[in-house]
Amino acid sequence: MKIGVISADVAHESRVALTPDAVKKLRKLGFEVIIQSGAGQAAYYSDDSYQAAGASIAASNAEVTADARIITTVDDLPATIAASLTSGQIVIGMLDPYRNTQLDAYAEQGVTAFAMELLPRTLSRAQNMDVLSSQANLAGYKAVLLAANEFSRPFPMFMTSAGTVKPAKVVILGVGVAGLQAIATAKRLGAVVEASDLRPAAKEQVESLGGKWLDVPMSEDEAQKAKGTGGYAWTPSEQYIKDQAAVVDKALSAADIVITTAQIPGRQAPRLVHQATLAKMKAGAVLIDMAAGTGGNVEGCVANETITTENGVRIVGAANIPSMLAAQSSDFYANNLVHFITTLIASESTPEAVADNDGSGNASPNELTLRLNMEDEIQGALAVTHDGQVRLAQR
Repeated sequence: MKIGVISADVAHESRVALTPDAVKKLRKLGFEVIIQSGAGQAAYYSDDSYQAAGASIAASNAEVTADARIITTVDDLPATIAASLTSGQIVIGMLDPYRNTQLDAYAEQGVTAFAMELLPRTLSRAQNMDVLSSQANLAGYKAVLLAANEFSRPFPMFMTSAGTVKPAKVVILGVGVAGLQAIATAKRLGAVVEASDLRPAAKEQVESLGGKWLDVPMSEDEAQKAKGTGGYAWTPSEQYIKDQAAVVDKALSAADIVITTAQIPGRQAPRLVHQATLAKMKAGAVLIDMAAGTGGNVEGCVANETITTENGVRIVGAANIPSMLAAQSSDFYANNLVHFITTLIASESTPEAVADNDGSGNASPNELTLRLNMEDEIQGALAVTHDGQVRLAQR
């Protein structure tokens, strides 16, 4: 059974779905791998390295889709490639399911599509498949380096004969995986770091990394609600939102660097920084908006562009930071995919094995077979199309 790798056909995307090391792992599982020529070049993986790992090289994406049962990708497939798929094929990637316009087409063609972003992150056995965490970890690190490059002063405190340099003041809005890595990286560079998040539990994490928690007064009732939901499903009161905005506004007015990380699956990114706050910030201050690809946390942000306000504040629309670390992010992503693909393999050829190499369902006991099980808590969560149906609507 063949697994195919399609070259990314998206601007600002340098990652590849499978690396040579991942090819070796899949070969050991019994798969063959076919990769479009040049697919790994932007991530510094040559065709020769794939061939050395046991993969075959295809001259075009059409050759990959014609031969492979499973198609792996970073972003969703281009429409021309998606239209060429046939019943029984499987697509695995970060498919942006809530905004994906091709799901109906996948369902009509009989394609099973797995969106890796939908992985249940609370499952311990799924942690090694968590693409959001693996990519966000790298993004948080790189966001700080982007800020350091844009900022016209150093991060750490310097004591020189020419004068003293004060440490940069960094504010992180959103303390998930990316935010925590950004805090750690900024501290390593010598900055003074403050952070804010809706989840009260994040305070301990921030302080453990040496950051200062931007505390917002909270009623006992609100504290209990936020603690019970972990913050994610918590709806704060209007007064709390107002109080938090005031605390954040004050911190940003004194900040040199601001990094925003807040994103909500299937929705536009929440607006955290408004024009009124931008107008109070210092000339030369830098904002790295990591949510630029989904609308941005900062008012006036433009994806993949750097905007300078009238008062000299630079807003960097960092829509796809992991692609800037293509070699490492591809390696992490490929490992995530390998672990997920492993869950699709039937432990042995049995009547319950639903598909064989050609999708006929008549698997030979000596052939590698797949077991697609929508009752499985991982497969069922990731499958957005299967058996001619769009499953996203069922969530």
